[in-house]
This record gives sequence, structure tokens and C-alpha cells, in this order.
Amino acid sequence: MNTQFRKKLPGTNLDFYDTQAAVEAIKPGAWAGLPYVSRVHAENIVRRGEPDKINAYLSQIIERKRDMDFPWFPARVVCHDILGQTALVDLAGLRDAIAEQGGDPAKVNPVVPTQLIVDHSLAVEHAGFEPDAFEKNRAVEERRNADRFHFINWCKTAFKNVDVIPPGNGIMHQINLERMSPVIQVRDGVAFPDTLVGTDSHTPHVDALGVIAIGVGGLEAENVMLGRASWMRLPDIIGVELTGKPAPGITATDIVLALTEFLRNERVVSSYLEFYGEGVAHLTLGDRATISNMTPEYGASAAMFSIDQQTLDYLRLTGRDEKQVQLVETYAKHCGLWADSLQHAEYERTLSFDLSSVGRNMAGPSNPHKRVATADLAKAGIAGAYEQQDGLMPDGAVIIAAITSCTNTSNPRNVIAAGLLARNANKLGLTRKPWVKTSLAPGSKAVKLYLEDANLLPDLEQLGFGVVAFACTTCNGMSGALDPAIQQEIIDRDLYATAVLSGNRNFDGRIHPYAKQAFLASPPLVVAYAIAGSVRFDIEKDVLGTDQDGNPVTLKDIWPSDEEIDAIIAKHVKPEQFRQVYDPMFDLKVEYGEDNNPLYDWREMSTYIRRPPYWEGALAAPRTMQGMRPLAVLGDNITTDHLSPSNAILASSAAGEYLAKMGLPEEDFNSYATHRGDHLTAQRATFANPKLFNEMVRENGEVVQGSLARLEPEGTVMRMWEVIETYMQRSQPLCIIAGKDYGQGSSRDWAAKGVRLAGVEVIVAEGFERIHRTNLIGMGVLPLEFKAGTDRITLAIDGSETFDVKGDISPGCDMTLVIHRRSGETIEVTLKCRLDTQEEVSVYSAGGVLQRFAQDFLASEA
Repeated sequence: MNTQFRKKLPGTNLDFYDTQAAVEAIKPGAWAGLPYVSRVHAENIVRRGEPDKINAYLSQIIERKRDMDFPWFPARVVCHDILGQTALVDLAGLRDAIAEQGGDPAKVNPVVPTQLIVDHSLAVEHAGFEPDAFEKNRAVEERRNADRFHFINWCKTAFKNVDVIPPGNGIMHQINLERMSPVIQVRDGVAFPDTLVGTDSHTPHVDALGVIAIGVGGLEAENVMLGRASWMRLPDIIGVELTGKPAPGITATDIVLALTEFLRNERVVSSYLEFYGEGVAHLTLGDRATISNMTPEYGASAAMFSIDQQTLDYLRLTGRDEKQVQLVETYAKHCGLWADSLQHAEYERTLSFDLSSVGRNMAGPSNPHKRVATADLAKAGIAGAYEQQDGLMPDGAVIIAAITSCTNTSNPRNVIAAGLLARNANKLGLTRKPWVKTSLAPGSKAVKLYLEDANLLPDLEQLGFGVVAFACTTCNGMSGALDPAIQQEIIDRDLYATAVLSGNRNFDGRIHPYAKQAFLASPPLVVAYAIAGSVRFDIEKDVLGTDQDGNPVTLKDIWPSDEEIDAIIAKHVKPEQFRQVYDPMFDLKVEYGEDNNPLYDWREMSTYIRRPPYWEGALAAPRTMQGMRPLAVLGDNITTDHLSPSNAILASSAAGEYLAKMGLPEEDFNSYATHRGDHLTAQRATFANPKLFNEMVRENGEVVQGSLARLEPEGTVMRMWEVIETYMQRSQPLCIIAGKDYGQGSSRDWAAKGVRLAGVEVIVAEGFERIHRTNLIGMGVLPLEFKAGTDRITLAIDGSETFDVKGDISPGCDMTLVIHRRSGETIEVTLKCRLDTQEEVSVYSAGGVLQRFAQDFLASEA
């Protein structure tokens, strides 16, 4: 650490870095106008930057310039088991590569403290209306994931600086919010702001605490784990003023869905948002976390709230040590991170949002930013009266109703509201419809404790919302199997079946293969839709059922009041519940074992964990960017769910056929996500989404939906994997041509790994989602961007062409795309290179993150 500007923090025995003094030394008076994000990054620079470059780095922040990269050293890395496990599989493979080249593999360890929470591997095979559903689901999880958990257990002692929270304990984001983030870190006698990257796009959940937390892909996380700085240009920092206060009966879910629509329309993609204004005071910390959690849904990188009394109250509510709470207050007030000290912050752009304008909302049917008021669902052509015939499901049936996801279960107001609505419904004799698969999967065990304390869990269980897991379930596509009779009826009658969940993602095909579309809703609305049984139902007006006296019951008759919700929280949500859960969970006494084999003993027949191939075969060959054929020509808004789906593996899929050949029974195929430690399974997920539209595949001029591609030069339409396999056998270099917002959605490294293993060297798009772009670079794939006025349509690209790329690579430079048409015509197009920093050029030039580290490591050992 640098010693310049290191001083004593008043009232403590700790030091701090006087960032205000450093800033004022460069430009007097500049500190008052700096936003929260700028202040935290400035502190990181003063404490960790190269001494002779600190002033230059700070000038970028002070003058709001973007002509120089500056470093960011996050304090920690947080991983869920899917991307975290694959990152550690990569490191285990890196150890093998280092050992084969004469290096010491035991020296390959995360440098930055890394926390791995096993939370993404449980499927809801047993619904909330089944006895002992939690225990049954956990048993299935353990059986299916034995290979994965064997590897993760090896990681506990094989790698230094890695803490593992085992399965069955909660979701990484909620655990991070409720316990892992100290808000202010202390190391080597120095206090400084907690910052982190996490291997999930919803890592900004803890931005609500004033902690800069950025979602990254597994590859970028590996880069940070290994001690390399995350280099960046000053982000676009937008101030969002919140005015007014929420109307009675409006949940944080309603607010965030309205905000998501608003912010998407305001084009805040890749920006850092800072919420301020009198409306912030009307939001609990749980409400703020609901807003911050949905950051990727409105396209931003972060959604910050500064530290205030609500922050301190929440830290105490969740059982944090009082000395730590006092440190947070002291540091924030003395170092300019307290809300009152940011009243003169200056933003390059400001937006205003009136909380009082929000009504009861849902989002859907296919995108989280497509808000629809519950009262307007009928006008949207989805809702409306239905008639149930012969006791069968109606068209529009809700087949899955899930209270799930850290987005909402980390907010006690949302969970208590669901419990009270369930209680009121039970009193009036309402029941869930028999075709609805219901579940309650909180992100923390503390949720169960306060529901039990308030005596609301029995009411939820009575309606089928028993606890099925403490994990990321339905929101991540882990909704489990349907009742076979219900599934068959959906198939036979071609029903429009739907899901309603309190999650954050509802892309087509994500939640369940037989739920054609999905809607996001607050936890109490999820319960209401389980009772209604259909989305072709006006939830605000239609009759949910009748009471014991035959009187009609509607939503307003069972909706709890804000006063009742607040009273229950004040009485039944207690610090000791969080201590009871988290104190034993974080009593981590596992020590690095010196006698352990630093090299993992790979299991040859495993379909979950396999030595990665990133130093072998096609990936070891040079990238020529010559004679590339397009694997796909794609439109706008291609998500990582299109590129590498995470949901259940069907027997008819390429991955399903491979698993069957490997001897797995269909019931244990599990999800695509759980197999990402085995490249032979995971690469078969590439573009495996049946909702894909590859514009190269047409019938009578119309694009055909499906996991399809066209093999060239033959012109034969085949399943995507079969085309990939053929091109791999031919060693054919590939490219992808796409539209706007390529790679939005979850921070999924296999969306980049899969295409690279297929032979893709270049992706040309109108725009890239931030996390996916860095993942592509981390795999050695070159992202190039069309300039305004040019795209696949203006160039009449149909997929029969071959492509070359020419030019010397440097950050943001122009490069030339040479298009060779089948007719013999050749045209050249100028593109922008989306390697944005010199660090990205360095990683790309080496072939990717792991190759860069291996080269540097071996050079340092020489």
C-alpha cells in the first residue's frame, strides 16, 4: 500500500487514506462535486495505484475525462457454484498447464479473497405442497451433483484464499447483503470501502449498502482472483432523483418493475446510477436492495445508494457486530460517503422518478423491462375471463407459481406481505388451483425463522408454498419437472401455459420448457395467481373464489395493509435470527492442506468436471481472422440464454443425447448450468435455445425458430450442434454477425466459451452488453462493432459470405471487415474494435485470461 495520505481515522485505532486531501491537492474545491462512485474509486487509486501515476489517474476522475485507463482493485470476489466452480476448474486446469511447463502448481491460487456459495444447483423436483420438500430436493441435489461437490470440497483445502459455503444455505446475493459485506473493510490496520466483483449479473444487490459491487463473468472474475487490476475508464455516472413516496399497497417489486421500464427507456446501459432525493428516505434498505438487484434488467453496471441511517439500522437488524456498525458510521461521515456529504455531487446527466406514480405492476411476458400494470393485463390481450372445461386446465394456465430469488426474498416487507395474503386467503377458504406447481425458495434461512416467528409459514404451506430450498431455483430455470399428466395435457392441447415468479428474469424458454412465457410479480401477487390459476384472469377485479357464506372474494379483500406489514416486521424480524443463521455458517476453520495434491485427480467419466482444453487443439492454434464463415446471423437483443441456456436438459437435445451415451438416466440429466465444469457437455449447449432465430435459416422467406444453422458452402440446414461439429472437424474459422445489445442477460462465461470452442474468432454486432463483451475478450474472441448507419441488413448479409478482418489492434481503433460474397463481389467495411483498454488488448493478444496469466506466471518463475 502507498503511505502518502495515510492518516489516523478519528475515534479508532485504524488508519485511512485521506482521499479528499489527495483530490484537493490536484484541484481545490473539486471534492464537493464528486459523486459517490468517483469518491470510492478515488480512494482505491490513492491506496493501491502506482505512486507516480496517482495524480494522472485521479485527474481522470476529477476532470471527468476518459482518455486514460485507471486501475480498480476490488477487495474480494464472490462466486456462485456454477460460474465459481467453472472458474476454479479453470484454475485447476491452469495448475496442470503450469506443472507441465515446469512451474510449481501449488503457487497458483486466488490472490484476492474469494467466497464461493453453492446456491445454483438445486432443482425444485418436489413442490411446496409436498411433505419434506426441502429434504427431498436436497437429497436429489446431492446425488446429481456428486462429482461437482467432490471437486468443490477439494477446492476448500487445495486453494488458499477460498471460503466455501456449502449447499442448502441460501443465495449468494442475499447472504452477501445480510452478512458477507462489512461495508467498510479493515486490513493491515487500514479501513477502506468494501468493493467486489461477483460471478452473477445481480451482484449489484449490495450496492444498496453503498458497496460498489459489479457483476462480471467467470473469466473476468478469474482475472481479479489472480491479482490483476480491473482496468477501466471513468464510467458514465448518472444521478437518479427519487421524489414522492409509494402509494399504499405498493411493493418494492412494483417500484422496481416501473423503474426498470423507465431506466431502459432512458438508455442507462453500462452506466453507474446513484439514487438520491427525498424519495430515498421512504425506502427501506430491503426496498433499495430490490432496486439495486435489478441493475442488469435496466442495463446499468451499478445502482448505488449512499450510506445513511437506514444502512446502519439494517446492519443492526441483520445482526452485525456493533463495533462494525460504528466503524461504518465513523468512516462514512469522516471520509465523505455519508449521504449528507453528497448534497453537492455533480452528475453529467440526471433523471427524476416519482415513486408516488407507481401502481401495482408485473413484467412480461418475455422481458423483465416490459412492465404491464395488473389492471391493464386484459388490455394487453393476455388476461380475460376463461371457462374451465371438464376439470381440465384452462388455456393461459399458471403451471408454476414461485416465490423465489434474492430480488424479493431479501426484502422482509415483500415476504411478510405474501404470508399475510396467504393467511387472509386461508381464512376465507381460498385454495390454489391443482395444476399450479407452487414453491417458496428464500435466499436466506433467516426468512424461514421470521415467518415461523410471525406464525405465517403454516399459512403459506396451506396454499402450497412450503419451503423447497434455500437456493436460486425457478428464476434460474431450475423449476424441476411437472406432474407428467399436466405436462402431457399441455402437449396434447397445445396450451398456452405460463409461470408467475418473484424473480428477475423471464426470457422465453428460461423458466421451464413447457411454460411458454413467464411473468415477474411481487411475492403476494405470486400467491394470488396460484389461487387464480391463470393469467387470463383480471387479478384486480375477477373473483378468486367465495367465502364460507358464498360471498365473492377479490384481491382487495385479502391484500394486507402497509401498517399490518410494518407491525409484523417490527415484532418478528429480529437480529438474533440472522445471528442464529450466519454465525455457524461463517465459522470456517478449513485450512489449506500442505500435504494435499495441488493437482486435481480428474474423473475420466464425469459429465460435470473435466480438465479444460484451453491450452490444446484449436485454441492453441493462431487466430487468422481469414476466410471465416458465419455460424449465425442474428437480430437484436440476443441474450446469454440464447447463447448458452441454463435450464433443464431435454433428452432430444445434443447435450441430452451425449449424456445418455455417457450412461446418465434422463431423470438425472440436470440443467445445462450444472454441467459447465465439463466442456464436452457444456459446448453442446451453444445456441441450443429452441427460441433462437438464426436469420441464415429461412423457409419461404421467413426466419425459422429453433436451434438451427446452415452449413456452408453446402447450404444444408442442420441442428446447430451438428453444424458446429462439422466445422470443428474442418478446422473452419467462424464468425457471428448480430444486431444491438448482443449478449444481454446473465453473466454467463459459457456464452463466450461455447462459441470460442466452436471456432468463432470474431463477433461483429451493433452493440455489446458489458459483461459478455469482457467474457468474449477473456476467451480470445474479438468483438467488433458496426458504425452508425451500417449493419447486417444494409450490407445484405445472408450467411453465404466469407469474412476477413484486417488492421492493427489497439484500444478503440478502426478495423476493416472484408466481405467476400458468393457472386465474387468483395466489399470493405470500417468497424470499431471493442477492445476498450490496453489491458483488454493484452488479454486478447495472449489468447485469453488464462493464457495471459500462464505466460506472466512462467515469466516470473524463470
